[in-house]
Amino acid sequence: MAVKPAGLLTPLDVMRDAAVIPVIVLDDVAQAVPLARALVGGGIRMLEVTLRTPAALACIEAIAAEVPAAVPGAGTVRSAADARAAAAAGARFAVSPGYTPAIGQACGELGLPLLPGVSTGSEILQAQEGGFTELKFFPAVPAGGVAMLKALAGPFHDIRFCPTGGITAANAPEFLALPNVACVGGSWLTPADAVKAGDWERITRLAREAAALR
Repeated sequence: MAVKPAGLLTPLDVMRDAAVIPVIVLDDVAQAVPLARALVGGGIRMLEVTLRTPAALACIEAIAAEVPAAVPGAGTVRSAADARAAAAAGARFAVSPGYTPAIGQACGELGLPLLPGVSTGSEILQAQEGGFTELKFFPAVPAGGVAMLKALAGPFHDIRFCPTGGITAANAPEFLALPNVACVGGSWLTPADAVKAGDWERITRLAREAAALR
């Protein structure tokens, strides 16, 4: 699937590009570019760099500047200010652990596709009121996992989910088999020990295995 130019992506584009969106935590900007290249080499291009560390925005900026085949996004977006900072750094999509109208409005104004986090029917309704139909189901396993997503498929047949939280290489296929799941989010593609050691070949292999789950 060809990646659209900046500003033209939709949330569904982000979710359908590959079976897995890696959830990435980076402490060192020097790791960002080789990590992104390793993931892209394995067929994973939508890269969620979480805003959990002081280096996160610089990492997004480095990936955006130096890895043109990658599509960097910002995870753990918790405010409108986070969304603006992410967009300024070069993020092309955003993922939040929850949903507020302020985050939704900011992302809309920025042209930044947003996958807002939900775990209950009420939260889905709130996100729908904001115009969102592609959502992050978080935390997926603690919130009921496959059984919960099956239950939500009835009243929310028009919603597509990216389950994240407790997803592994072992249980990902069970989630991906659900008709209301477009992709999953997971941290297993970028193990902390592999990132620290610079074992990019291992990460490329994990990415290739994840891409094959589609």
